Amino acid sequence: MSAVLRLLLRLFLFAIFTVGIISVWEGMKTGKWFSLGAAGETETTHAMVLEEVQAMGKLELVRYNFKDIVEHEQKLQWFPNPKAILIVQGEAIGCIDLTKITTSDITSASDTVVVHLPEPELCNYKIDHTKSKVYNTEYAFTEEAKLVQEAYQQAEKQIQKSALDLGILEQTKQNANLILKPVLERISGKKVVLRYRLKATIPNPR
Repeated sequence: MSAVLRLLLRLFLFAIFTVGIISVWEGMKTGKWFSLGAAGETETTHAMVLEEVQAMGKLELVRYNFKDIVEHEQKLQWFPNPKAILIVQGEAIGCIDLTKITTSDITSASDTVVVHLPEPELCNYKIDHTKSKVYNTEYAFTEEAKLVQEAYQQAEKQIQKSALDLGILEQTKQNANLILKPVLERISGKKVVLRYRLKATIPNPR
């Protein structure tokens, strides 16, 4: 082999070696040599699910409608008790505030996404004044407006209490599985498991 051919062969091998070193170095800088495909997919799923969930805001999942006859009476010592009777309609809404969810609340395996939701809340309860009316008042005289206002306030508190007593928060959880879970499964393309954050409890002192 001539000296010229040996020189060309050495230059060719040196060029291949140089390209290989550069490729390895670039791979180490970008992390491609050490990254795993599954990890990348998990991060993408987290970001996608989190973005879609937070965009939903406070998700209303159940609505209770109430109709009640309210009798409100003021107790007086020397005069007849002023009394107001109302026919009241109102509503209470159970929801989950999805804006409280963070990346740490979402974990993903190969085929499952686990989402830890905040506890459901009674996000709204109110009287529908367009469908409510004062049925009767007695002995109210100049205090009638104040008496009726107090009666409505008591009626609104009763709507809140009744909704909680009837299990609106538990119904909100059940509806989350029926409504929210399928949406998240379509977004992530995986099976979704909904869980709720554990509440810290303080033991009663003895």
